[in-house]
Amino acid sequence: MARTKILMILIALVWLLNGLFAKVLNLVPRHTEIVATILGEEYARPLTILIGCSEIAMAVWIWLDWHRKPTAIVQMAIILTMNTLESLLAPDLLLWGYLNPVFAVLFCGMIWHHGFRSIPSDEPS
Repeated sequence: MARTKILMILIALVWLLNGLFAKVLNLVPRHTEIVATILGEEYARPLTILIGCSEIAMAVWIWLDWHRKPTAIVQMAIILTMNTLESLLAPDLLLWGYLNPVFAVLFCGMIWHHGFRSIPSDEPS
């Protein structure tokens, strides 16, 4: 069960760090550039902040461990959709370029394992 908790914390931290530091606090301006490329310059910064706040909310949802399977499905759908759009529309701005989807799929694998294979903390092992 300790591994399940550690996995949950790691997944939540990815969402929290990307949402708060990279997007809301704009410590990684590349995220705003990606939003500008895909959705337009005019509202890129406010939309990036909104996306960051949504990622922070996702981190809280994961941390509270509510509805683990639906949470995993939502996370995987968001990650795969976001990475597909970014890879097609802004590949030059991605940290790992065309390898970004590889890391996205690996992260989705972690999420899938946590959501569907890990024993929830309230069930006996």
